[in-house]
Amino acid sequence: MYVRHLQVTDFRSWEHADLAFEPGVSVLVGRNGQGKTNLVEALGYVATLGSHRVATDAPLIRHGASRAVVRTAVVNEGRELLVELEITPGKANRARINRGPVPRPRDVLGILRTVLFAPEDLALVRGDPGERRRFLDELLTTRAPRYAGVRSDYERVLKQRGALLKSVRASRNADISTLDVWDGHLARHGAELLAARLDLVADIAPHVAAAYAEVAPESRPARIAYRSSLGEAFPESHDREVLEDAMLAELHRVRGQEVERGVCLVGPHRDDLDLALGDLPAKGYASHGESWSFALALRLGGYELLRVEGAEPVLVLDDVFAELDRGRRRQLAKVAAGAEQVLITAAVAEDVPEELDGLRFDVRHGEVRRV
Repeated sequence: MYVRHLQVTDFRSWEHADLAFEPGVSVLVGRNGQGKTNLVEALGYVATLGSHRVATDAPLIRHGASRAVVRTAVVNEGRELLVELEITPGKANRARINRGPVPRPRDVLGILRTVLFAPEDLALVRGDPGERRRFLDELLTTRAPRYAGVRSDYERVLKQRGALLKSVRASRNADISTLDVWDGHLARHGAELLAARLDLVADIAPHVAAAYAEVAPESRPARIAYRSSLGEAFPESHDREVLEDAMLAELHRVRGQEVERGVCLVGPHRDDLDLALGDLPAKGYASHGESWSFALALRLGGYELLRVEGAEPVLVLDDVFAELDRGRRRQLAKVAAGAEQVLITAAVAEDVPEELDGLRFDVRHGEVRRV
């Protein structure tokens, strides 16, 4: 899989940009603030319908514009598809495939698959659980696009159930009988999402451990494990129906606490991915270099998992070589050199290892030029 062409209009700082890529390595070089990250962010949006930098769509629209448009031509096993996304804050976004409209933007998921490593990824190790949940869910959706719908259904039920809990908390005489209905919806959608996450963690764990051993051979072994909000009620079986029953039972057990606090205390939205080095948690104990290595191992583990399953993604390395020491640069370059396509951004060309020589684009003053 590779991106053959990218065009953006009114996306971030870009009034317009047009780039033609090829398989192999492409390097976008420009000083900070010139817009090179905005270009790979546009590709990431096509792949995930989200940004690795912001939580909402509004910042993606160029100041003064009413909408942004991203068009990209993706080649996969000899077949080319043109994906177009129109991003309009406050309104429903629209999508087209080969010029034809599709019912929902998420119908484009799976056409372009990317794995992006960026400076923000340090939060995967040092940040709050939401960062790690997002990592899992984005990889899950990349792996199996149908889970975008599962996530959407779960988040919708979670929001509605949370609103009901808040209203019950505000009125002591409120009728809580409808909570039983919402418990059922939350457990059903939550169990499906939880089962998929558990399968994903089991499959990616050996790839993460191997990647960490390569980029930090002198360090302790890395381990990852899923931590569920079900706590002691978490069943040994990961069967969806068993998980659903366990979630329903736990929701019933903590109902009093939920009503008192007005929040949902059980479900995938409260889970975490535990990261450990040896016998110690990475968060709080890992050095700066070890934290970078773990973040890199998570991304490379995801890349390897997708690759061995037959859908090699585009590898995007956004301004990361300047953050890595010589050994980690060398290991990352070794992986990147074997990718079908790798897109790299860098402030100066010297930051990019010599092994990753390829197409080069200069990004400056609102223009991007192949050199």
